Amino acid sequence: MAHQPADKKLFENLSGAGKAIGVLTSGGDAQGMNAAVRAVVRMGIYVEAKVYFIYEGYQGMVDGGDNIVEVSWESVSSILQVGGTVIGSARCKAFRTREGRLKAACNLIQRGITNLCVIGGDGSLTGANLFREEWSGLLEELAESGKIEEEAVKKYVHLNVVGMVGSIDNDFCGTDMTIGTDSALHRIIEVVDAIMTTAQSHQRTFVLEVMGRHCGYLALVSALACGADWVFIPEYPPEEGWEDQMCVKLSENRARKKRLNIIIVAEGAIDSHNQPITSEKVKNLVVQQLGFDTRVTILGHVQRGGTPSAFDRILASRMGVEAVLALLEATPDTPACVVSLSGNQAVRLPLMECVQMTQEVQKVMDERKFCEAVRLRGRSFENNLNTYKLLSHRRPDAELPKTNFNVAVLNVGAPAAGMNAAVRSAVRVGITEGHNMFAVIDGFEGFARGQIKEISWGDVGGWTGQGGSLLGTKRTLPGKYLEKIADQMRANNINALMVIGGFEAYESCLQLAEARAHYEEFCIPICVLPATISNNVPGTDFSIGTDTALNAIMETCDRIKQSASGTKRRVFIIETMGGYCGYLANMGGLAAGADAAYIFEEKFDIRELQANVEHLTEKMKTSIQRGLVLRNENSNENYTTDFIYQLYSEEGKGVFDCRKNVLGHMQQGGAPSPFDRNFGTKISAKAIQWISKKLKETYRKGKVFANTEDSVCLLGMRRRNLLFQPVVELKDQADFVHRIPKEQWWLKLRPLMKILAKYKTSYDVSDSGKLEHVARHSPKEAETGAI
Repeated sequence: MAHQPADKKLFENLSGAGKAIGVLTSGGDAQGMNAAVRAVVRMGIYVEAKVYFIYEGYQGMVDGGDNIVEVSWESVSSILQVGGTVIGSARCKAFRTREGRLKAACNLIQRGITNLCVIGGDGSLTGANLFREEWSGLLEELAESGKIEEEAVKKYVHLNVVGMVGSIDNDFCGTDMTIGTDSALHRIIEVVDAIMTTAQSHQRTFVLEVMGRHCGYLALVSALACGADWVFIPEYPPEEGWEDQMCVKLSENRARKKRLNIIIVAEGAIDSHNQPITSEKVKNLVVQQLGFDTRVTILGHVQRGGTPSAFDRILASRMGVEAVLALLEATPDTPACVVSLSGNQAVRLPLMECVQMTQEVQKVMDERKFCEAVRLRGRSFENNLNTYKLLSHRRPDAELPKTNFNVAVLNVGAPAAGMNAAVRSAVRVGITEGHNMFAVIDGFEGFARGQIKEISWGDVGGWTGQGGSLLGTKRTLPGKYLEKIADQMRANNINALMVIGGFEAYESCLQLAEARAHYEEFCIPICVLPATISNNVPGTDFSIGTDTALNAIMETCDRIKQSASGTKRRVFIIETMGGYCGYLANMGGLAAGADAAYIFEEKFDIRELQANVEHLTEKMKTSIQRGLVLRNENSNENYTTDFIYQLYSEEGKGVFDCRKNVLGHMQQGGAPSPFDRNFGTKISAKAIQWISKKLKETYRKGKVFANTEDSVCLLGMRRRNLLFQPVVELKDQADFVHRIPKEQWWLKLRPLMKILAKYKTSYDVSDSGKLEHVARHSPKEAETGAI
């Protein structure tokens, strides 16, 4: 491991020796809970603590006996890809009584457990907090009745509690995403995509009911991700007279030659009088008023099932490790905390602050203060709602402002899933803002040849779920076509440009910015949206398309690992794409439970390869008789995939055999994941609003003239915020030879994979450990804020 600077806080100094951690899952199950359990167990054992499974949630804690069992490293092998929770979850009435909590405390004390990691919803976490507050009183009562020794009361005087939120509804305030939400969205979108093909064949209307009794997140985000015609959610009831408005919209869409309608209803949807709106009611309305052939599909428990998505596995693994760190650092004065996600940062928040805010949402909804409910749900929810409102309803031409600005959209670089969602969003928001929108076919090559056409609202219908690039894309940079491109810009009177693509898109806009001195046509607002599977664009932590590629890698690794379960003692070497950027290999390794991932950013030599072979040889002696090794395609020019395969085959002779797989272009294909559809849609809408603002600022004497550095920007997600950054300023942050950013946030997660694969390593926890407070944001923040 590289030498660590002295100011870094490393967790080697934190020891769990002599401590015991109990982990339980409670309440409704959610995909990704097992990944969290695995991370808690392995991190706990790694820091030399004892770790116990508490089976069947609080019921197991109350019943004791075989329900509380010490576990080993191998106990959590092969559970990463399993949905639900392997340690069981049950509703428990007994724990709600003091009697029940006395039994639970007695069972924990017998095993010396004074650290609890609870994975569940707000009810489960509230129960844990109450248990913690009563702890010393419970111990005294147990000592008085002779069930435990006086010595034990002094020894186990404090109970530390850390929570992780596992809930598919994403209904917990204080975290952007709860464990399970992304996987539930995957299930919904898979169903919607399948339904769309049959609905189109028969010109049908489908009413889909999704889960979310008190929270409309799943309904809202899936409506955004599939371009639904209408959505009903508890936090934002429709206005009076919605029945007629909805029917007018549906018939207008049919008149525009749209062959299907999708309406999404959250199970807890209500009208402005707090009366329920059911899927059956919506269906009957459409049939009676419009006579459309209408079907209802209730998704039900399908949404809770299936394998967790890459996002949920990585989120749960990060949270599990953070939870153990929080327990090790807890003092008697530390309040019970919950590990949350803010942007791409793991943060700790006081548990009861989050619970109170979550309960407050329900309270304001009962009082019919719906705007307040949306605000309390947080920036992410508010952003989703605002974007949906922008994109779903086309205002009549007479109501649209008319700016007469011409805005062109093009794709540059390799195709990435989610590009089409970004184009659709740009076109529709642009039209709403009053601009004329133009599509450029085949990137800058097509631009030079004049392949530019005006594109309308209806032209981009149904684009969100399409993979690849419908506009066509080329890697060609504009450098050699500058004059021809300038001519085309003049001929078509292009006033602003939106470029969606990877490192090439960034470089292209840099070239256009630098060519402004020679071509006045490039003195217009230009915005780059990062879209590449490699996630190698400077100025952003995430790119459109990366999540879809990560899921493709993870699903393939799952299948490959499964094939090894029959033929024991096998190691797989898998090559991923990404150019010189190791994001896919590293995060794919974390999501698939790999033993090693070789990347360009972290140099490795023959000694490390040898150490990995020895590590796998040791592993084969345990009950886990298979290995998975990922290698980024350009991680090292000499240690190729073939070389590593041959080395492992030779060194592992008699212990394990080897197979290799090059995943190739399957990583670029496929329908975009819910995350990529949403991310593309939201950042694209934000970019067009920025372009509109710049056009107004730079319009002088009948023409647009923008030549400042801040008029050519890249819109990226940095830590917790979306930022417009001038491409010229990002120049210093980019390595142009290897086409990667000089600093990459995800390298901090590198040790995480090593720890979970049983390697000794250093883990920088400088970012951890600070207990933050739940932020109540102002409505203005939603406009500037996070995804």
